[in-house]
Amino acid sequence: MTEKKTKYEKLNEKLCLKKKTFWETVTEKEKEQAFTLAEEYKKFLNNSNTEREVVIEIEKYAKKHKIKYFINKEKSIALVKIGKNSLSKGIKILGSHIDSPRLDLKINPLYEDTELALMKTHYYGGIKKYQWVNHPLALHGVIILKGGKKVDIIIGEKENEPIFTVPDLLPHLASKKQGKRKLFKGIEGEEMNILCGSIPVNDKKVAEKVKLAIMEKLNKDYGIVEQDFATAEIQVVPAHKAKDLGFDKSMVGGYGQDDRACAFPQLKATIDAKGNDTLISIFYDKEEIGSDGATGAQSRFLEYLIEQIIKEKKEKISVLEIMKNSKVISADVTAAVNPTYKDVMDLRNAARLGKGISLEKNTGSGGKYSASEATAEYMRWLIDLFDKNKVMWQTGGLGKVDEGGGGTIAKYVAKYGCDVIDAGVPLISMHSPLEITSKADIYSAYKAFKAFIKA
Repeated sequence: MTEKKTKYEKLNEKLCLKKKTFWETVTEKEKEQAFTLAEEYKKFLNNSNTEREVVIEIEKYAKKHKIKYFINKEKSIALVKIGKNSLSKGIKILGSHIDSPRLDLKINPLYEDTELALMKTHYYGGIKKYQWVNHPLALHGVIILKGGKKVDIIIGEKENEPIFTVPDLLPHLASKKQGKRKLFKGIEGEEMNILCGSIPVNDKKVAEKVKLAIMEKLNKDYGIVEQDFATAEIQVVPAHKAKDLGFDKSMVGGYGQDDRACAFPQLKATIDAKGNDTLISIFYDKEEIGSDGATGAQSRFLEYLIEQIIKEKKEKISVLEIMKNSKVISADVTAAVNPTYKDVMDLRNAARLGKGISLEKNTGSGGKYSASEATAEYMRWLIDLFDKNKVMWQTGGLGKVDEGGGGTIAKYVAKYGCDVIDAGVPLISMHSPLEITSKADIYSAYKAFKAFIKA
């Protein structure tokens, strides 16, 4: 016999927030859809180790589905759908970033020391350097040869290809050299040198025999001379594929999920959803180092896109007039609670894996510095929209107030006076060689972005 609920049990259900996981609340059909989407997502990740490679992948989707697109210097891209509504009502903008933390080869990387060939690197973005040593690594990038020929390089991904690594110091000899260093300084930036060869040329008159042997091979395979490294964009990334994680395969483990875990559902939603408003779906570079440069969110690429739209729509209106009435989602990941280190989070205001897309009212750090903050009205509009479309959502924040923090592209779009919010997929182990997402949250982000486009 079922006991009747008390007055306050009923009131508790009506008034208080209770969030179950995606897996506890959705149908078997939606679970299957989440797993199916994740299979395509993993393929996308495995083909997209650098921002240039992401642009190529997105361009393939755009061509296949006949969507207008604009590429900015091979490292950022925007898809545009012209809507029937007047631009005076504003447009919809979805924006993510496609660069990820990594190692970059320096301009003069190759050298020889103790009869071994190595390459100097400079880390890109915020990383824990100790996570990148003794790890299988691959080289991805381009080199422009004399005369302008572009050479694409990918080494370390195929089964029969060599990998590379940053060799660490063995524990038997590390006590004095590393033992007294703090964790973040356990490995110094100038110690992150890539081991890349050991067989010398057979010539006693040459000083650096192993280095020359490596240059001989590079010249034979790619036509490279040492000067060409000055034109190179070679990135050093983990040499492993995105895989299912956990006995139940409910999660994805892989490199570059910040922010490709948002870029992919954004791309899929852009393809699948139709709305009356004009849509710009933009994928930026350089977010991990401040969104600077010609391909970052601080560039004027967005203004250029809107100018092209104005020409096509033949409306007499300015970019600023359009942006003032526009709605924007900055699609960026956030930190999910790591159960081993949950003390760094405000657990009442933290995202969890498997509870849907996370709405971030504000980012930044300390006293909300370097942040954009969504208005109460825009928050209400989005929450109602997601509830109406049965989108699993939660709210989150990047740790306790004085613990740290971080920024996104939101503040660079907000300067135009539009409504903007950060909304994205929660991650565990962000900025590491293997980041962790829930398939539920990837799917929820896809549903959220579709609902946004249609609204």
